Amino acid sequence: MSFSETVGVRTYRFDDLKTLLAKASSRRSGDELAGIAAATEEERAAAKLALSRVPLRAFIEEALIPYEDDEVTRLIIDEHSREAFAVVSHLTVGEFREWLLADTTDTAALVAVSQGLTPEMVAAVSKLMRNQDLILAAKKRPVVTRFRNTVGLPGHMSVRLQPNHPTDDVQGIAASMIDGLMYGCGDAMIGINPASDSPQAIGKLLAMMDAFRERYDVPTQTCVLTHVTNTLAAIEHGAQVDLVFQSIAGTQKANASFGISLALLQEAYEAGLSLKRGTVGENLMYFETGQGSALSANAHHGVDQQTCEARAHAVARKFDPFLVNTVVGFIGPEYLYDGKQITRAGLEDHFCAKLLGVPMGCDICYTNHAEADQDDMDNLLTLLGAANVNFIMGVPGADDVMLNYQSTSFHDALYVRDVLGLKRAPEFEAWLRAIQITNARGMLQTRAEWPALNDWMRA
Repeated sequence: MSFSETVGVRTYRFDDLKTLLAKASSRRSGDELAGIAAATEEERAAAKLALSRVPLRAFIEEALIPYEDDEVTRLIIDEHSREAFAVVSHLTVGEFREWLLADTTDTAALVAVSQGLTPEMVAAVSKLMRNQDLILAAKKRPVVTRFRNTVGLPGHMSVRLQPNHPTDDVQGIAASMIDGLMYGCGDAMIGINPASDSPQAIGKLLAMMDAFRERYDVPTQTCVLTHVTNTLAAIEHGAQVDLVFQSIAGTQKANASFGISLALLQEAYEAGLSLKRGTVGENLMYFETGQGSALSANAHHGVDQQTCEARAHAVARKFDPFLVNTVVGFIGPEYLYDGKQITRAGLEDHFCAKLLGVPMGCDICYTNHAEADQDDMDNLLTLLGAANVNFIMGVPGADDVMLNYQSTSFHDALYVRDVLGLKRAPEFEAWLRAIQITNARGMLQTRAEWPALNDWMRA
């Protein structure tokens, strides 16, 4: 299926859906690196116009990556609900945008159609939307998950407490944990990126976090972000594993570069379920994604990086996760060059995931060689807060001393909650009040009013 669009005296031709989607994408350094981006803004505008007239059903009829070559494509097609799709099956991409933004399209309507949408459909419509459109539509589609607490409720925003340490020093990590909890962070989870993948280091970190959580009855969940095979080994050796982590991508080849397959993820999901550690729910997978991961592995098959990212959301959806995190600026300026591109990517990823029914949060971040700064992150933080993002990062000082990148701090979470009136997970909020870290209005108490402070520091 080919497409064309005339702008002025020039006619632009696009050989297939894959090409059309790439040319219609907002400017991305990664797509330019791959040689698939629009050459000019006029060509980009022509592609958007042509894309707006494409029927949604075309994305069922034409696979961007062949069905027989890619297990992610097979997952998307095999699990597509034609019954749910029937509600919007008569629409073009442009008409789908109007339907999403209509006042009459409410949360119930978006939930009902979710299993009928493919990643390619939601990626396509996102390319026609302004930033405000992405925010408005995503806010209408909350995705709520539960393990030891409840994340994703409307009007709430959780924080992943990230107490990383360059040498996995247990005392250093514990100090950062306590610091974050005293700022009211950690309701999404306490998650450590280990400096070492040794079984001994992983086991020590898991045991420390679980002992701390048990001692103070903290209604949250913990995770060591190691490869899923290491987590499976830890489970086999009796480790106290809450959430099962893995980085994922939107093509079979890219996932293979991570050392995973859908079958391996299924094995890990079932192993996590077998532990029965959740108290209010059984969502237990934690996935991380990011635009550019497939391209960096030379596994994008000519598909633009934003559409590849949306396909990763379909992988996540398969395993009913507790949290999914787009680590939006972490891969570097080769893929998202500056603050504007990072901001747009974060809003797109959040929108696409929520439409697909995926509990998306965002590591609002950049590397030190990107053309971005903390003001850009403040802007994206505020926009995602308005869009009802499930969670953000809480990193001491916003500067991760192990991964060497810039993210959001405990103070940033306080800011956005205060400005937008966002609450913590209800079970976690009640715990903070019970131990007098916060008052009845959810505001932090003064240090003199924290009776457990000295005990915590001695521990």
